[in-house]
Parts: sequence; C-alpha cells; structure tokens
Amino acid sequence: MNRSSYRILYQALLAAALCSTYAIAAESLELVSRISVVFVKPEQFTDVKRADFKPNSEAILDAITRFMRATGEEILPADMNLGIRVTDIDLAGNFEPWRGPQSDQVRITNQLYPPRFVLEFRVTGARGHVILSGKRNLTDLNYQLRTFYPVDDYLRYEKDLLRQWFREEFGKLKG
Repeated sequence: MNRSSYRILYQALLAAALCSTYAIAAESLELVSRISVVFVKPEQFTDVKRADFKPNSEAILDAITRFMRATGEEILPADMNLGIRVTDIDLAGNFEPWRGPQSDQVRITNQLYPPRFVLEFRVTGARGHVILSGKRNLTDLNYQLRTFYPVDDYLRYEKDLLRQWFREEFGKLKG
C-alpha cells in the first residue's frame, strides 16, 4: 500500500470512530430527561400484587413512564425539572373471575373500578430551587364518560387521567 492508501484508510477509520462516538453521545442524551419518574415498591401496587401480572407489569410501568415523561416535556417550561414518585397505581377496571373460566383474563371496566394514582411530585427551577411540590391522589369516577383516542390503547383511561393532571397542575407554570 502506498502513502495515499494509508491516508484514505486512516480517514475512513477516523470517520467511523467519530460517527459511532456521536451515535453513543446522542443515545445517552436521549436517556437524560428533565422528567424523572420513580415507582416506589411497585410490587405492592394495587394492580401488581397479582402473580399473573408479573410478565406485564414491567411493560405497563414502562409505558406509564414514557407517557409521563413525554407529557411533562410538552407541558413543563424548558427551564424546569420535575420529579415524580409514584406510590400506588390501580388501573381502571378489575378482573372478576366469578364470571366464568376465562374471566380472569378480561378486565371489566365500570364505575366501581376507576383508575387511581397516588404520587408525590416536585418541580425545581434551573438553580435547583423548589417551585411547586405536593402529594396527589388522582382518580376519576367519570372516566368512562369521555372520548378516548386511540380506543385500543390498554392504558387509555390512565393516560387521560395523567394528561388532565399534568395540564391542571403544571399548565399554569408556562404563563
């Protein structure tokens, strides 16, 4: 190989290294969010106590985390951070195994089983000072009277309850 071939090879390797470094840096930036969501003892949550929920519980908590982060990023002013500690979740509906052999796999939704979140939150400013904090017990007995989109979202009632809370609690901070 001549000198120019080594130079081309060196430049190609350098470009590949820089691209992979950039990709790793971009990926780690995505993981950093102004919105932190922590589930405190999720194994004791109302809807996670059942043993047959175990495979799905992590996916449900991940979906709730993603939704809370995305909604918080959208509603909270850019110079503020939000920390949320969820201490209980009771999904809308319940299983009624006495209805028959397959009923332990079907979630029945009615006014007896509204969605519920128990949580604590703290909004901090750019310098770390607390702007707003509190504890909330979120529930909506009229959750079935609303129109939900998409209707095939398993967590549509819970997401609507959280969306409403984010708007009411943090929407006023923008103005």
